[in-house]
Amino acid sequence: RKTFSLFRRYDMKDETTLSVAVMSGKGGVGKSNIALNLGYALAQAGHPLLLMDCDLGLANLDVLLGIAPEGNLQQVIMDERAASDIIYPINGQERGRFDILPAASGVPELAEMNADMRDLLLRRLEPELQKYSIVLLDLGAGINGTVRSFAAMAAVRLVVMTPEPTSLTDSYSLMKVLNAQLGISDFLVVVNDVESQDEVRAMFDRLSLACERFLGFTPVLLGSVCHDPAMPRAVCRQQPLLQTEPDAPAAQDILRLSGELLKIRGVMADRLKGNPVLKNLA
Repeated sequence: RKTFSLFRRYDMKDETTLSVAVMSGKGGVGKSNIALNLGYALAQAGHPLLLMDCDLGLANLDVLLGIAPEGNLQQVIMDERAASDIIYPINGQERGRFDILPAASGVPELAEMNADMRDLLLRRLEPELQKYSIVLLDLGAGINGTVRSFAAMAAVRLVVMTPEPTSLTDSYSLMKVLNAQLGISDFLVVVNDVESQDEVRAMFDRLSLACERFLGFTPVLLGSVCHDPAMPRAVCRQQPLLQTEPDAPAAQDILRLSGELLKIRGVMADRLKGNPVLKNLA
């Protein structure tokens, strides 16, 4: 069994912040749950972490956590509210360890963020983002303009898929659009809700072959998360799986994924240092 204490504990905060866009080609693949539990694992391992709900029109991280924050990203963009005012500490911890930046739900005008809104948001967020070791961006499903923008602004892109054929084709389409429109060709992949490693390999090989043959690049398999009844139980409790059942097989899989992300942060440290957490696309 892997535990949080097995991770190397980096300095609580240095000059390096890794931004990770967690995304999916279709809804219902467990993307937000993966983002939430990755955040919990990394924060428990001693890395100050901000979880950003970037599904600007249909936010749901607050529901997964059973919280009702007073502020959201809409107010940062539209009402000139300071980002520091709406950052919400998770699990009653002191702020700066594991925090969420909530989004608004039912605000369709935010689903397609224009360039002016994007630039304004970046200016107001950047000073806060630099206070964390890792920023996880939970993007909306699909390929709308806001998803494309956040995907391009992040340092790393993590695509969550399941073994379903529709998830495979939608994940490929997501990568294809990002590559064609923004020149992005580096993607990490997590296969969620799997029954076996053979299923993982078969699904990823099909995706990888299509990308290599038609797009000219190969994604990287970060890992997988097994099918586990403990996951929907945690959702019903509105708590991270790693908090409610840390010994569950899916929880252990997510711990392994968090360890892989820390390795990537270490490899990218020199490149990240001194640069904006989210790149300006202008």
